[in-house]
Amino acid sequence: MKPDERAEADAALEAARRLSRAAAAVERRLVEAAGGPRPDREVPGGVTAEVRVALRDATEALEAVEQAVADRHPAASGSATTTSRVAEGGAALPAVEVTVPVLGVDGCKAGWVGAVLEPGAPRPRVVVAATIGALVETVRLSTGLRVVAVDMPIGLPDRSTRQADALARRALPGKASTVFSTLTREAYAAASRAEADVVNRLRCGQGVGAQAFALHAKVREVDEWLRSRPTVEVVEAHPELSFATMVGAPLLPNKKTPEGRAARLAALRAGGLASPSILEGSGYAADDVLDACAVAWTAVRHAAGDSVSRPDPPEVFSDGLPAAIRT
Repeated sequence: MKPDERAEADAALEAARRLSRAAAAVERRLVEAAGGPRPDREVPGGVTAEVRVALRDATEALEAVEQAVADRHPAASGSATTTSRVAEGGAALPAVEVTVPVLGVDGCKAGWVGAVLEPGAPRPRVVVAATIGALVETVRLSTGLRVVAVDMPIGLPDRSTRQADALARRALPGKASTVFSTLTREAYAAASRAEADVVNRLRCGQGVGAQAFALHAKVREVDEWLRSRPTVEVVEAHPELSFATMVGAPLLPNKKTPEGRAARLAALRAGGLASPSILEGSGYAADDVLDACAVAWTAVRHAAGDSVSRPDPPEVFSDGLPAAIRT
């Protein structure tokens, strides 16, 4: 990027950030004036829920502008620096060797889809279950499962955002928008997106987008399952970060397109994994299966002691779970 372009991108990104923070601050003050996170309550001075919704939508739009600028000009957000590359120097990592059974898990319409990797198996084996607990237990009983990597947040913040999400975005120039911000624990307990939005702004100053809230049921399911203390090691992974680590750079084609599917299958081969036994079926799509394979690859690295933690060491919130994304 030329110096003048870099300065322009820096200025645009900083302006978006300032506007987003200002709108979030106004929303927080309205929440406090209303006496708490009640999206339907009128506050002193006649400010109604309609005004607050407008502010929320404006903040979300500004956050989208900020992310778009960061994706268009990654150097402006610091995401193109050598230290934030997915692999040292941007180089691909050597192919993995599966020495113990591991499982990669991704959410899908049917519930959960998993990619099982076992020593000596020719390719990932695909399994599906309605709940994550049932999926993991089925695989554990049949394989002696050692590590599970799941594409869902582990470790929910109380009054802040997570370092893991910010670090993952910085490591994915051009694909940072695929990393959704994890909501606060109280926001995930909300009955609606509007309520979650108000709560999250009050707790950490950030709004709640539709895509982030759409995952709330699965995030809560994983959280409840983990707090029941499953008898297997579980880590958080992000498929786009796993794919990027395999080949040394983010995969830019959309994962739902033929080009994106081909790029991800090629990345798996480069990482030492054959194509999965099946790519799609009732209640799960090809991109779900490929995402499960990607995080299974990270589970292999973790079992071998080679995984990288973002951050290192992990953050720990009131739930006591290590909050870090592994690659």
